[in-house]
Amino acid sequence: MAGWDMTRIETGGLDPEDWEAFRAEAHAMLDAAMDQMQSAGNGRVWTPLPEAQKAGLRAPLPREGAGVGAVRAGCEALLSYGVGNAHPRFFGWVHGSGTPGNMIAEIAAAAMNANLGGRDHGAIYVERQVVEWCREMMGFPEGASGLIVSGTSLATIIALKAARERALGVETRKEGIGAARLVGYCSSETHACVARAFDMLGIGSDALRLVPVDAEFRMQVDVLRAMIAEDRAAGLQPFALIGTAGSVNMGAIDPLETLAGIACDEGLWFHVDGAFGAMGMASARLRPLLRGLEAADSLAFDFHKWMHVNYDAGCVLIRDEADHRRAFAARPDYLEGATRGLAAGDRWAVDYGPELSRGFRALKVWASFVEHGVNRIGALAERNCDQAAYLGGLVEAEATTECLAPVTLNICCFRVLRDGLDDAALDALNAEIVLRLQEGGIAAPSTTRIKGRLAIRVNITNHRTTQEDIDILFRAVLAEAWA
Repeated sequence: MAGWDMTRIETGGLDPEDWEAFRAEAHAMLDAAMDQMQSAGNGRVWTPLPEAQKAGLRAPLPREGAGVGAVRAGCEALLSYGVGNAHPRFFGWVHGSGTPGNMIAEIAAAAMNANLGGRDHGAIYVERQVVEWCREMMGFPEGASGLIVSGTSLATIIALKAARERALGVETRKEGIGAARLVGYCSSETHACVARAFDMLGIGSDALRLVPVDAEFRMQVDVLRAMIAEDRAAGLQPFALIGTAGSVNMGAIDPLETLAGIACDEGLWFHVDGAFGAMGMASARLRPLLRGLEAADSLAFDFHKWMHVNYDAGCVLIRDEADHRRAFAARPDYLEGATRGLAAGDRWAVDYGPELSRGFRALKVWASFVEHGVNRIGALAERNCDQAAYLGGLVEAEATTECLAPVTLNICCFRVLRDGLDDAALDALNAEIVLRLQEGGIAAPSTTRIKGRLAIRVNITNHRTTQEDIDILFRAVLAEAWA
């Protein structure tokens, strides 16, 4: 503490000494953030952080504070150097684009500084409301439970832990899975978070069987049935079937209704990975594509993708509340509930997931529902699908480009062709085109591989994207192809 004025410790803490000066800095930061959001469609898509700022972020540990002005200046200096997903021509991966309205919710959440692990306070009721709205939107039965979490990765772990306990009993929580030989099934296009969940739950990623897909990249159900029968004959214990509602590579949707029937017949837990595709349930036009999702035992999906909630926010829904609670409930004495006072309240979140310390993510989700309504969110998802189909049409109409997968939802995977180049050379050409578009700030698609061939992958999960943005992208691809 050498050199520090101890009277400041004795008479105050970390609140501002000059609230008016602090308010001015806060207002300046809010104005800068609003300007950033308002101009999200202007200029470059992605701009790398300059070397000078990288060097400034390798500073030694601060021993003395520099004040809120330094914080505001540092934050403002970062605003132009994000990943670019707010821009209407960010087409890489599946990132939502955020909304200005969420800033209001984040300010309120920061001011409350609530811990949503449990107890009886206002934030808890907001989360319960959001879970209930999601239950209704996704067609889950009354009484189903859920949590707002960081994203689908954690939601998948929570859901599959409940599935594991149903298969082996709650004793597993103390004794481990022992000699049990559990196996589960998903399509070869399923997101890697499912294999990671098998790993982290002690089941082992090798216990996840990858079922081949058909020409539309949907799980082949006849092969699935044969694989289940073969595993049973080998003395293994099938326990879970994972359907995909919107694969990360090309947006494919497994035959969820058929999978739900197989899971019921085979006594398997039916989980749906709906990271972005599940939000199609907000659209009357897209909902039929997801038929069978409502029959799942559990569902994992994100708000920060197709609902455009600012990062991060996801959800897990579990059909049977008792299954959910059994997998996690175990409170020490210091978390004992009560019928009155602050420790009152039923369904503490800590009884339904691994986290006791949980931020108020639910508020920004609640704000998005209230500000925009489900119908508008669904209509914007439809528009993104129409834009992907439009791009697919441009690709098919151009002699020097080809689609590598059907356009099912909002993702178009294609590549540039050039006479005289083999597949390896075409892969290199298309990869270089993507890099040039990103580095030039024109657009930010990504790459993937479809049946071994490198594709330019254009995911459209942005409420700001227009048809003109699609035209700009495609013209730029062709220009770079022949540059």
